[in-house]
Amino acid sequence: MNPFRIQLNGEPISAEIAPTTLLVDFIRGEQRLTGTHVGCDTAQCGACTVLVDGEPLKSCSVLALQVQGRVVTTIESLAASENELHPVQQAFIECHGLQCGFCTPGMVMATVGLLAHNPDPDDAEIAEALDGNLCRCTGYVNIVAAVHRAAQLMAERSGQSETQGAQA
Repeated sequence: MNPFRIQLNGEPISAEIAPTTLLVDFIRGEQRLTGTHVGCDTAQCGACTVLVDGEPLKSCSVLALQVQGRVVTTIESLAASENELHPVQQAFIECHGLQCGFCTPGMVMATVGLLAHNPDPDDAEIAEALDGNLCRCTGYVNIVAAVHRAAQLMAERSGQSETQGAQA
């Protein structure tokens, strides 16, 4: 067993883990955060995507110890509250960018990572960012529309917070 420390969804976590523990298994098993899905176990489907230091990472393809000391964000921490979804989550709902929902957490996390670096991506940039996140239920048209809508919602929120800051 090895000592393991990360910041998970804003909380410091310390544990003793086996050196062979995958990050996805630590998140789902040890921490009981089941929004991160296990699909293919080979980093092909993207259902297990989380953010590590703000960058999308397929958690089924990395040992937990490889993210020692880093910041890990899962789908569970995106919403501001039960009544206020993250703009990306809201956009996926508004644009019908999901059906069964299995791939949705990975798609959402990949989108959050994209929009953090590129707040107004075009279709080609969205396709590149979501490459490796597979959906077996929908066509990708609604997913791409959801990413554009999320960018719009985030820009609106950013404009509101700038306006509120100027008024204070």
